Amino acid sequence: MAALNQTSFWPVSFLLLGMAGLEDLHTLLSIPFCLLYITALLGNFLLIFVIVMERSLHQPMYLLLAMLAVADLMLSSSTVPKALSIFWSLSKEISFHACLTQMFFTHLSFIAESTILLAMAFDRYVAICHPLRYTTVFTLSMMAKVGLAAIARGFCVMFPTIFLLQRLPFCGHRVMPHTYCEHMGIARLACADISLNIWYGFATTLLSPGVDIVLIGVSYGLILRAVFKLSSKDAQLKAAGTCSSHACVLLMFYTPAFFSFFTLRFGHSVPHHVHILLANLYMLLPPVLNPIIYTMKNKFLRDKVSQVLLRAGQ
Repeated sequence: MAALNQTSFWPVSFLLLGMAGLEDLHTLLSIPFCLLYITALLGNFLLIFVIVMERSLHQPMYLLLAMLAVADLMLSSSTVPKALSIFWSLSKEISFHACLTQMFFTHLSFIAESTILLAMAFDRYVAICHPLRYTTVFTLSMMAKVGLAAIARGFCVMFPTIFLLQRLPFCGHRVMPHTYCEHMGIARLACADISLNIWYGFATTLLSPGVDIVLIGVSYGLILRAVFKLSSKDAQLKAAGTCSSHACVLLMFYTPAFFSFFTLRFGHSVPHHVHILLANLYMLLPPVLNPIIYTMKNKFLRDKVSQVLLRAGQ
Protein backbone atom coordinates (compact mmCIF):
# COMPACT_ATOMS: atom_id res chain seq x y z
CA MET A 1 0.00 0.00 0.00
CA ALA A 2 2.86 2.38 0.87
CA ALA A 3 4.50 1.62 -2.47
CA LEU A 4 1.23 2.35 -4.27
CA ASN A 5 0.82 5.70 -2.46
CA GLN A 6 4.42 6.64 -3.29
CA THR A 7 3.83 5.81 -6.96
CA SER A 8 0.76 8.06 -7.05
CA PHE A 9 2.71 10.83 -5.24
CA TRP A 10 5.74 10.67 -7.53
CA PRO A 11 5.61 9.62 -11.20
CA VAL A 12 7.47 6.42 -12.01
CA SER A 13 9.20 8.28 -14.83
CA PHE A 14 9.20 11.58 -16.72
CA LEU A 15 8.82 11.97 -20.47
CA LEU A 16 11.32 14.47 -21.91
CA LEU A 17 10.10 16.02 -25.16
CA GLY A 18 13.39 17.68 -26.17
CA MET A 19 13.07 20.89 -28.19
CA ALA A 20 9.31 21.29 -27.88
CA GLY A 21 8.02 22.91 -31.07
CA LEU A 22 11.07 21.85 -33.06
CA GLU A 23 10.50 18.09 -33.04
CA ASP A 24 10.88 17.89 -36.82
CA LEU A 25 14.42 19.28 -36.47
CA HIS A 26 15.58 16.85 -33.77
CA THR A 27 17.63 14.72 -36.15
CA LEU A 28 19.23 17.80 -37.69
CA LEU A 29 19.95 19.32 -34.26
CA SER A 30 21.59 16.09 -33.12
CA ILE A 31 24.44 16.58 -35.61
CA PRO A 32 25.96 19.76 -34.07
CA PHE A 33 25.16 18.47 -30.57
CA CYS A 34 27.02 15.22 -31.23
CA LEU A 35 29.99 16.89 -32.92
CA LEU A 36 30.31 19.51 -30.17
CA TYR A 37 30.08 16.86 -27.45
CA ILE A 38 32.81 14.74 -29.06
CA THR A 39 34.97 17.87 -29.39
CA ALA A 40 34.37 18.68 -25.69
CA LEU A 41 35.33 15.15 -24.63
CA LEU A 42 38.50 15.07 -26.74
CA GLY A 43 39.60 18.61 -25.83
CA ASN A 44 39.08 18.31 -22.09
CA PHE A 45 40.52 14.78 -21.78
CA LEU A 46 43.57 15.90 -23.77
CA LEU A 47 44.02 18.96 -21.55
CA ILE A 48 43.76 16.89 -18.35
CA PHE A 49 46.16 14.24 -19.74
CA VAL A 50 48.80 16.82 -20.72
CA ILE A 51 48.62 18.65 -17.39
CA VAL A 52 48.81 15.40 -15.39
CA MET A 53 51.68 13.91 -17.43
CA GLU A 54 53.84 17.05 -17.77
CA ARG A 55 55.52 17.86 -14.44
CA SER A 56 56.34 21.38 -15.63
CA LEU A 57 52.58 22.05 -15.73
CA HIS A 58 52.06 21.12 -12.08
CA GLN A 59 51.58 24.77 -11.22
CA PRO A 60 48.50 26.47 -9.71
CA MET A 61 47.27 28.08 -12.93
CA TYR A 62 47.40 24.81 -14.88
CA LEU A 63 45.95 22.76 -12.03
CA LEU A 64 42.98 25.16 -12.02
CA LEU A 65 42.64 24.56 -15.77
CA ALA A 66 42.60 20.80 -15.12
CA MET A 67 39.84 21.28 -12.50
CA LEU A 68 37.90 23.40 -14.99
CA ALA A 69 38.23 20.63 -17.58
CA VAL A 70 36.87 18.05 -15.10
CA ALA A 71 33.92 20.35 -14.31
CA ASP A 72 33.30 20.82 -18.06
CA LEU A 73 33.24 17.07 -18.60
CA MET A 74 30.75 16.64 -15.75
CA LEU A 75 28.60 19.50 -17.02
CA SER A 76 28.32 18.26 -20.61
CA SER A 77 28.17 14.53 -19.81
CA SER A 78 25.32 14.99 -17.34
CA THR A 79 23.02 16.39 -20.04
CA VAL A 80 24.14 15.86 -23.64
CA PRO A 81 23.93 12.01 -23.85
CA LYS A 82 20.28 12.11 -22.77
CA ALA A 83 19.56 14.96 -25.19
CA LEU A 84 21.04 12.90 -28.03
CA SER A 85 18.93 9.87 -27.08
CA ILE A 86 15.84 12.11 -27.29
CA PHE A 87 16.88 13.57 -30.65
CA TRP A 88 17.50 10.07 -32.03
CA SER A 89 14.23 8.76 -30.53
CA LEU A 90 16.13 6.10 -28.57
CA SER A 91 14.68 6.93 -25.17
CA LYS A 92 12.62 9.89 -24.05
CA GLU A 93 11.79 8.46 -20.62
CA ILE A 94 13.81 8.98 -17.47
CA SER A 95 12.91 7.54 -14.07
CA PHE A 96 11.99 9.89 -11.24
CA HIS A 97 15.15 9.15 -9.23
CA ALA A 98 17.37 9.24 -12.33
CA CYS A 99 15.87 12.65 -13.12
CA LEU A 100 16.74 13.94 -9.63
CA THR A 101 20.25 12.50 -10.00
CA GLN A 102 20.74 14.22 -13.35
CA MET A 103 19.47 17.51 -11.91
CA PHE A 104 21.79 17.19 -8.91
CA PHE A 105 24.97 16.58 -10.92
CA THR A 106 24.09 19.13 -13.61
CA HIS A 107 23.65 21.97 -11.13
CA LEU A 108 26.51 20.76 -8.90
CA SER A 109 28.96 20.84 -11.81
CA PHE A 110 27.71 24.31 -12.81
CA ILE A 111 28.29 25.66 -9.28
CA ALA A 112 31.66 23.90 -9.06
CA GLU A 113 32.74 25.44 -12.38
CA SER A 114 31.63 28.88 -11.22
CA THR A 115 33.72 28.42 -8.05
CA ILE A 116 36.76 27.40 -10.11
CA LEU A 117 36.34 30.44 -12.38
CA LEU A 118 36.31 32.64 -9.26
CA ALA A 119 39.52 30.97 -8.05
CA MET A 120 41.08 31.58 -11.48
CA ALA A 121 40.17 35.27 -11.31
CA PHE A 122 41.77 35.50 -7.86
CA ASP A 123 44.82 33.64 -9.22
CA ARG A 124 45.25 36.28 -11.94
CA TYR A 125 44.67 39.09 -9.43
CA VAL A 126 47.44 37.86 -7.11
CA ALA A 127 49.80 37.07 -10.02
CA ILE A 128 49.47 40.58 -11.51
CA CYS A 129 48.80 42.80 -8.48
CA HIS A 130 50.84 40.95 -5.81
CA PRO A 131 53.39 38.81 -7.70
CA LEU A 132 55.74 38.47 -4.71
CA ARG A 133 52.98 36.79 -2.68
CA TYR A 134 51.87 34.42 -5.43
CA THR A 135 53.99 31.41 -4.47
CA THR A 136 53.01 31.67 -0.82
CA VAL A 137 49.27 32.04 -1.52
CA PHE A 138 48.81 29.57 -4.37
CA THR A 139 50.40 26.36 -3.14
CA LEU A 140 49.56 22.77 -4.12
CA SER A 141 47.68 22.32 -0.83
CA MET A 142 45.66 25.45 -1.63
CA MET A 143 44.75 23.96 -5.02
CA ALA A 144 43.49 20.81 -3.30
CA LYS A 145 41.37 22.97 -0.98
CA VAL A 146 39.93 24.88 -3.96
CA GLY A 147 38.89 21.62 -5.62
CA LEU A 148 37.28 20.30 -2.43
CA ALA A 149 35.58 23.65 -1.79
CA ALA A 150 34.09 23.66 -5.32
CA ILE A 151 32.58 20.20 -4.82
CA ALA A 152 31.44 20.88 -1.24
CA ARG A 153 29.80 24.17 -2.23
CA GLY A 154 27.89 22.56 -5.08
CA PHE A 155 26.81 19.68 -2.84
CA CYS A 156 25.59 21.98 -0.04
CA VAL A 157 23.60 24.13 -2.46
CA MET A 158 22.00 21.25 -4.38
CA PHE A 159 21.36 18.65 -1.69
CA PRO A 160 18.29 20.47 -0.25
CA THR A 161 16.65 20.63 -3.70
CA ILE A 162 16.27 16.83 -3.67
CA PHE A 163 14.06 17.06 -0.57
CA LEU A 164 12.27 20.15 -1.88
CA LEU A 165 11.22 18.14 -4.95
CA GLN A 166 10.47 14.87 -3.13
CA ARG A 167 7.94 16.63 -0.90
CA LEU A 168 5.85 17.65 -3.94
CA PRO A 169 2.90 15.67 -5.36
CA PHE A 170 2.80 15.46 -9.17
CA CYS A 171 -0.75 14.12 -9.69
CA GLY A 172 0.30 12.09 -12.71
CA HIS A 173 2.03 15.01 -14.49
CA ARG A 174 5.10 13.57 -16.17
CA VAL A 175 5.63 15.33 -19.53
CA MET A 176 8.55 17.78 -19.45
CA PRO A 177 9.26 19.95 -22.52
CA HIS A 178 13.04 19.87 -22.09
CA THR A 179 16.14 17.85 -23.00
CA TYR A 180 17.26 17.29 -19.40
CA CYS A 181 15.97 17.54 -15.82
CA GLU A 182 16.50 20.80 -13.99
CA HIS A 183 15.15 22.02 -10.68
CA MET A 184 12.40 24.41 -11.78
CA GLY A 185 11.46 22.29 -14.78
CA ILE A 186 10.62 19.41 -12.42
CA ALA A 187 8.97 21.66 -9.80
CA ARG A 188 6.60 23.22 -12.35
CA LEU A 189 5.05 19.78 -13.01
CA ALA A 190 3.89 19.55 -9.38
CA CYS A 191 0.24 20.08 -8.43
CA ALA A 192 1.11 21.98 -5.24
CA ASP A 193 2.55 25.30 -4.15
CA ILE A 194 6.17 25.57 -5.34
CA SER A 195 6.93 28.98 -3.83
CA LEU A 196 9.64 27.48 -1.62
CA ASN A 197 11.34 25.94 -4.66
CA ILE A 198 11.15 29.22 -6.57
CA TRP A 199 12.63 31.30 -3.76
CA TYR A 200 15.30 28.72 -2.92
CA GLY A 201 16.36 28.57 -6.56
CA PHE A 202 16.39 32.36 -6.82
CA ALA A 203 18.37 32.78 -3.58
CA THR A 204 20.98 30.14 -4.45
CA THR A 205 21.46 31.61 -7.92
CA LEU A 206 22.12 35.05 -6.46
CA LEU A 207 24.28 33.75 -3.61
CA SER A 208 26.46 31.32 -5.57
CA PRO A 209 27.11 32.27 -9.23
CA GLY A 210 25.70 35.75 -8.58
CA VAL A 211 28.24 36.48 -5.83
CA ASP A 212 30.95 34.86 -7.97
CA ILE A 213 30.28 37.29 -10.82
CA VAL A 214 30.51 40.28 -8.47
CA LEU A 215 33.80 39.08 -6.95
CA ILE A 216 35.21 38.23 -10.39
CA GLY A 217 34.23 41.73 -11.56
CA VAL A 218 36.00 43.30 -8.56
CA SER A 219 39.11 41.18 -9.24
CA TYR A 220 39.26 42.25 -12.87
CA GLY A 221 38.62 45.88 -11.96
CA LEU A 222 41.67 45.78 -9.68
CA ILE A 223 43.68 43.95 -12.36
CA LEU A 224 42.84 46.57 -15.00
CA ARG A 225 43.79 49.36 -12.62
CA ALA A 226 47.14 47.68 -11.95
CA VAL A 227 47.73 47.00 -15.67
CA PHE A 228 47.20 50.62 -16.67
CA LYS A 229 49.73 51.69 -14.05
CA LEU A 230 52.47 49.60 -15.69
CA SER A 231 55.04 51.75 -17.46
CA SER A 232 55.92 49.17 -20.13
CA LYS A 233 53.52 48.73 -23.04
CA ASP A 234 54.72 45.15 -23.50
CA ALA A 235 53.91 44.37 -19.87
CA GLN A 236 50.46 45.90 -20.31
CA LEU A 237 49.77 43.81 -23.41
CA LYS A 238 51.04 40.63 -21.77
CA ALA A 239 48.87 41.14 -18.68
CA ALA A 240 45.83 42.06 -20.77
CA GLY A 241 46.36 39.03 -23.03
CA THR A 242 46.56 36.72 -20.02
CA CYS A 243 43.21 37.98 -18.74
CA SER A 244 41.40 38.23 -22.09
CA SER A 245 41.06 34.44 -22.44
CA HIS A 246 39.50 34.24 -18.98
CA ALA A 247 37.11 37.09 -19.85
CA CYS A 248 35.96 35.23 -22.99
CA VAL A 249 35.29 32.08 -20.96
CA LEU A 250 33.31 34.07 -18.38
CA LEU A 251 31.09 35.65 -21.04
CA MET A 252 30.41 32.25 -22.68
CA PHE A 253 29.62 30.61 -19.37
CA TYR A 254 27.54 33.18 -17.50
CA THR A 255 25.67 35.01 -20.30
CA PRO A 256 23.53 32.11 -21.61
CA ALA A 257 23.21 30.65 -18.10
CA PHE A 258 21.72 33.79 -16.56
CA PHE A 259 19.65 34.56 -19.63
CA SER A 260 18.19 31.06 -19.39
CA PHE A 261 17.60 31.44 -15.64
CA PHE A 262 15.75 34.76 -15.92
CA THR A 263 13.73 33.86 -19.02
CA LEU A 264 12.50 30.72 -17.25
CA ARG A 265 11.16 32.82 -14.37
CA PHE A 266 10.27 36.16 -15.94
CA GLY A 267 10.55 35.92 -19.74
CA HIS A 268 7.11 34.49 -20.48
CA SER A 269 7.14 36.08 -23.95
CA VAL A 270 10.33 34.21 -24.92
CA PRO A 271 9.50 31.11 -27.04
CA HIS A 272 10.02 27.92 -25.06
CA HIS A 273 12.36 26.36 -27.63
CA VAL A 274 14.62 29.43 -27.34
CA HIS A 275 14.88 28.92 -23.58
CA ILE A 276 15.68 25.21 -24.04
CA LEU A 277 18.31 26.04 -26.67
CA LEU A 278 19.98 28.53 -24.30
CA ALA A 279 19.78 26.05 -21.43
CA ASN A 280 21.70 23.55 -23.60
CA LEU A 281 24.09 26.21 -24.87
CA TYR A 282 25.71 26.90 -21.51
CA MET A 283 25.99 23.14 -20.89
CA LEU A 284 27.80 22.51 -24.16
CA LEU A 285 29.53 25.64 -25.48
CA PRO A 286 31.97 26.33 -22.57
CA PRO A 287 33.19 22.69 -22.41
CA VAL A 288 33.92 22.87 -26.15
CA LEU A 289 35.65 26.26 -26.23
CA ASN A 290 37.45 26.38 -22.86
CA PRO A 291 40.29 23.98 -23.83
CA ILE A 292 40.68 25.71 -27.21
CA ILE A 293 40.78 29.25 -25.79
CA TYR A 294 43.17 28.50 -22.92
CA THR A 295 45.49 26.40 -25.09
CA MET A 296 45.65 28.97 -27.90
CA LYS A 297 46.18 31.90 -25.51
CA ASN A 298 48.94 30.22 -23.47
CA LYS A 299 52.10 29.56 -25.51
CA PHE A 300 53.72 27.31 -22.88
CA LEU A 301 50.61 25.12 -22.65
CA ARG A 302 50.19 25.16 -26.43
CA ASP A 303 53.76 23.89 -26.89
CA LYS A 304 53.24 21.08 -24.37
CA VAL A 305 50.01 19.98 -26.06
CA SER A 306 51.77 20.04 -29.45
CA GLN A 307 54.62 17.90 -28.06
CA VAL A 308 52.18 15.32 -26.68
CA LEU A 309 50.28 15.16 -29.98
CA LEU A 310 53.52 14.81 -31.97
CA ARG A 311 54.74 11.99 -29.71
CA ALA A 312 51.37 10.24 -30.07
CA GLY A 313 51.56 10.56 -33.87
CA GLN A 314 55.02 8.98 -34.12
